This record gives sequence, structure tokens and C-alpha cells, in this order.
Amino acid sequence: MTKADIVAKISEKLGLEKGDVQSTVEALMEEVKTSLENGDNVYLRGFGSFIIKTRAEKTGRNISKNTTIKIPAHNIPAFKPAKVFVEGVKTKTEVAV
Repeated sequence: MTKADIVAKISEKLGLEKGDVQSTVEALMEEVKTSLENGDNVYLRGFGSFIIKTRAEKTGRNISKNTTIKIPAHNIPAFKPAKVFVEGVKTKTEVAV
């Protein structure tokens, strides 16, 4: 599902203009992004949390030059779904083989 699909479904469900819904969806995504960039986690009860995870410094390899490099510690955004969300996916979807 793409952002356009989400906008179309919400627009159809609520009877709102697609332009208004798209602005709202983009504003939500921008606020989540801005909050994470500022070091704040975002908690959406019943849906999940957008959190910042810290990756420790580690040693890597540059295969082409056959050298060892240090990868510095860094933060990455992550999503942790709520228990209700996880249970819904577990019970309502078939296992892909």
C-alpha cells in the first residue's frame, strides 16, 4: 500500500477531499520525522511507537580494499507496534510461505 492508496481510502471513508487528506497525512509524517530528529519518541496508543535506537560502534570490513573500518555509534529510527496491532496482524493474516 502506498501513501496515495492510504489517502484515497481515508478520503473515501470520511468523505473528505483527497487534497485535504493528503495534507493531513503528510503533516503527520513530517511531525513524526521532526520529533525523532529532535530526539523525542512518538507514542500512538493502540498503534505503536516510533522510537530512536542507538547502534553501538562496531568493526566492519571494506571488502574491495580488504581493510578493517570502524563504524561509529549512531541513532536510527525504529517502529515498535502495539500489542493490539501485533495480535490483529497475527490473527487476521495468513502466513506467507
